[in-house]
Amino acid sequence: MTYHADVSARFEPGSPHRLGAHFDGEGTNFAVFSEHGQAVFLCLYSADGQREELRLPLPERTGDIWHGYLPGLRPGALYGYRVAGPFAPEQGHRFNIHKLLLDPYTRELQGGLTDHTATLGYPVANPARDLAFDTTDSAPFVPKSVVSDPALFAPDATPLGRDWRGAVIYEAHVKGATMRAPEIAPPVRGTYDGLATPPMLDHLTRLGVTAVELLPVQAIKSEEALGRRGLVNYWGYNTLGFFAPEPRYFGPSGVQGFRAMVDRFHAAGIEVILDVVYNHSGEGDHLGPTLSFRGLDNAAYYRLIDGQPRYYVNDTGCGNTLNVSHPFVMRMILDSLRFWVTVMGVDGFRFDLATTLGREAQGFDPRGGILDALRQDPVLSGVKLIAEPWDVGPGGYQLGSFSPEFAEWNDRYRDTIRRFWRGDRHSAQDLGSALLGSADIFDTKGRRVWASVNYAASHDGFTLADTTRYAERHNHANGEENRDGHHANFSENFGVEGPSSDPEIRARRAQRQRNLLATVFLSQGTPMLLCGDEGGHTQQGNNNSYCQDNPTSWVEWAALDPELIDFTAAVSQVRKAHPAVRQLDFLHGEARPGDGKPDVEWRSFDGAPLDWRDPGLASLCLLLRGSAESVAGAEIRDEVLLAFNRTDAPLALHLPQGVWTRMIETSVMAQASLVITGDQVEVPAQSLSAFASAPQPAP
Repeated sequence: MTYHADVSARFEPGSPHRLGAHFDGEGTNFAVFSEHGQAVFLCLYSADGQREELRLPLPERTGDIWHGYLPGLRPGALYGYRVAGPFAPEQGHRFNIHKLLLDPYTRELQGGLTDHTATLGYPVANPARDLAFDTTDSAPFVPKSVVSDPALFAPDATPLGRDWRGAVIYEAHVKGATMRAPEIAPPVRGTYDGLATPPMLDHLTRLGVTAVELLPVQAIKSEEALGRRGLVNYWGYNTLGFFAPEPRYFGPSGVQGFRAMVDRFHAAGIEVILDVVYNHSGEGDHLGPTLSFRGLDNAAYYRLIDGQPRYYVNDTGCGNTLNVSHPFVMRMILDSLRFWVTVMGVDGFRFDLATTLGREAQGFDPRGGILDALRQDPVLSGVKLIAEPWDVGPGGYQLGSFSPEFAEWNDRYRDTIRRFWRGDRHSAQDLGSALLGSADIFDTKGRRVWASVNYAASHDGFTLADTTRYAERHNHANGEENRDGHHANFSENFGVEGPSSDPEIRARRAQRQRNLLATVFLSQGTPMLLCGDEGGHTQQGNNNSYCQDNPTSWVEWAALDPELIDFTAAVSQVRKAHPAVRQLDFLHGEARPGDGKPDVEWRSFDGAPLDWRDPGLASLCLLLRGSAESVAGAEIRDEVLLAFNRTDAPLALHLPQGVWTRMIETSVMAQASLVITGDQVEVPAQSLSAFASAPQPAP
């Protein structure tokens, strides 16, 4: 694309109302925020992105929005911004006109990002480091923003709106889920195009999955330190562009592949939830590159340390913290979320380090500005919202503190069920809470049971299989001398660290995995399954595979255990068939209005009330009925009995009165329903059994 010299003479004021670059059929309007900048320049580039052809000052400023309209400028044009202003790091300002900046609202990128010293705002060799000013042009080493074709980004999507009550979440990485999938064509493996193909859809449908939760897919910047070690940020928690799909996952369909993927998931009845990172950006700490926000307005976009604005508040542990309380940063985040819902069709969001989003001047506030904005927004209040309820700042652990509109990742649940099945003392008492949706944490402010997102493993930590294979983490390949990753994994290797050919060890490990899977699916709350855990995927003991974009992280489908997949599908089907294990309301043992029976009972195997005082309690039974506190509970007619036997010997279980069918028995891989003819049944050692009674008549 070549621009004529008279373009600058035709630069019109345009409009400040819609941020970003937008083509209206005749020309393109540009609008960008900078509160402390003194001038903003639009830089137009050749089609290959290598040559700056025009540099034009945006002609108008309305408040803190700089804007202009170029007649005739069409989609496909490449551009970036340069901002003039004070370079005074000790005052919080890092403007540098020599650095080309990505438009925060761009929907497409062209060109890759190079970890070149030219992207730094300071000369590396200068002893003053970031206090010195660098005049090297960064443009050859950074991607260019693209004026998008509006036809590619029409706001015509509608979320599925599935009920939380039946939700089963499947956490997956776009690339890792399909890179080693033999049934998926090689050209689309690891791409948006490949993820929602028939083999994956059939597999997810069989598992009863209602929503896939994708690790970050917004444009990612990998850390320079990883590049020096020959690694890359694989997970993607280092966002550079909040509106642009990450290009590394493009297949033959390019950017259109993302929306097509969502549409195919929707056609199969599966929602799409995005893991989003609005707590920090990929620009790092004060020694990081100047790529977008830092050069547009460092003091506005980031939270700076009071009295030392040269440095960044680092509640995220990633070098910087976005200033989400600033109205234009908040607007960017909300605009981004609405874009992914209305244009790209996604059904919800999991907010990484969500405590950071609720931080105000006085600390974490569940009624913080952006959290309240999400609750009242006419678009966003209607989609699924999930909080990762912690960050690394002071008072950062906030499990249970979010508003009723949010579900929360429940890491305490994960640790509890691992500890129970490992045999830790006092763990049965914690399991009692976990099985009932962690009511001691979440039963406030009218919250529903689905608020607790229950999981045995997630991307962050050991996989389910590795929880049964490794007692220690093995992260040497990360290049951090095995210091990174979780210290407390509550795992067990059954006597051998890593793979074993011993049949007894392998059998015990497989049963532990079944125990954990069944516990997750039969607990009150929202079950979440990590991609590959349904078949025993291993990362060879790496519990922090954030930088392993290789077979360590990619799911090796051919190596998965088909019998374990069958088991996972079976226990998921039991959950779907029995509303008693997936209720909306918390259970507190209150008498049901219709039959006078308590909605939940804790029992010993002999039928007596359970004695919770035993610190080594290893066997317990949970009898579930419909909640006594709601109309929805009164409609539940079946009863479900869960029997946990963590001892090393089989135990005789005295069944409550009625006709009972055993649905799940974790001591064996293959599952088959069995009607119990007497009033007792044996529960094998180190296992979980689930029973259902015949449906009760309506009162």
